[in-house]
Amino acid sequence: MNAYYRLPGGYVTALQDDTPFPPLHAALRDPNGLIAIGGTLSRARLLAAYRAGIFPWYSPGQPVFWWSPDPRMVLFPQELRISRSLAKRLRKPDYEVRFDTAFRAVIEACAETPRPGQEGTWIVPEMVEAYCELHQAGYAHSVETWMGGTLAGGLYGVAIGGMFYGESMFHRATDASKIALVHLVRRLQSHGFGMIDCQMHTPHLARMGAREIPRVAFAARLAALIDLPHPPEKWHDTPE
Repeated sequence: MNAYYRLPGGYVTALQDDTPFPPLHAALRDPNGLIAIGGTLSRARLLAAYRAGIFPWYSPGQPVFWWSPDPRMVLFPQELRISRSLAKRLRKPDYEVRFDTAFRAVIEACAETPRPGQEGTWIVPEMVEAYCELHQAGYAHSVETWMGGTLAGGLYGVAIGGMFYGESMFHRATDASKIALVHLVRRLQSHGFGMIDCQMHTPHLARMGAREIPRVAFAARLAALIDLPHPPEKWHDTPE
């Protein structure tokens, strides 16, 4: 029998090692999308979560909180918008984009980057280690913008089937994270990926073409993409 947490917005499943995730319609409306609490960040648990359209997000000292918000912010690769200024920046030869050469450095930089309205970071040390393990297994990837031999910006996320789940971005130089995102989208398009999960709305992603869709539509698209034949592997290719 499953155990539950009682919250003001309703009941939430308390995960044990063998507890499956509940269906997405069981997620709370307030807070939006909270669907389960507890468990670990094991590889099996994280992969099961992503396959179901669920992701972890919590603060230091808390148990793991699992989320599936409604609506869901996504970016369809063919809908990427590149502004004139960014297009001009992309043509400059003063940077290099690499895949999967500095994953730990990227996730640690994302953890250290201050966010407006956010104290501390949700990328806690155990999350860094869990995603580094996913990276070693070929599921988690980094896209890195290098300038003058220095890591200037980038992003990381998880790829399963034809889905990419974006987790976080950072930049130390203007447009460095945008450059990484453009090259990520180009790679995903060329390899048959159909959707990038952006999780929650941000003005930055909206300006680049991301939009909110109902959770039911997200789940339907996810189901069509998650089992496409893209085996986990390191991304060794370098963009042109």
